[in-house]
Amino acid sequence: MSTGVIIDIAREVIWTVVKVTMPLLLVSLIIGLIISIFQTITSIQEQTLTFVPKFLAIMLVILLCGGWIMGSVSDLFIDLMKQIPTLIK
Repeated sequence: MSTGVIIDIAREVIWTVVKVTMPLLLVSLIIGLIISIFQTITSIQEQTLTFVPKFLAIMLVILLCGGWIMGSVSDLFIDLMKQIPTLIK
């Protein structure tokens, strides 16, 4: 197994991780930004205020995109398992 193959596999894994986590991270970032702006405007300095909206938004994204996330991860896993015989040679 050459270093080029390892780099290709690592690139594919990293790209899948980025692609799968991006919706969750973007929703968390947007909700956090909105709550921070709201806290700044209203002068509310409660640190736990951002937790519940972020948690609910992330759960909603997981419910909506969970099938796609599992499909992407399982496709990657299946592709890697199919490559094992050629990598051993």
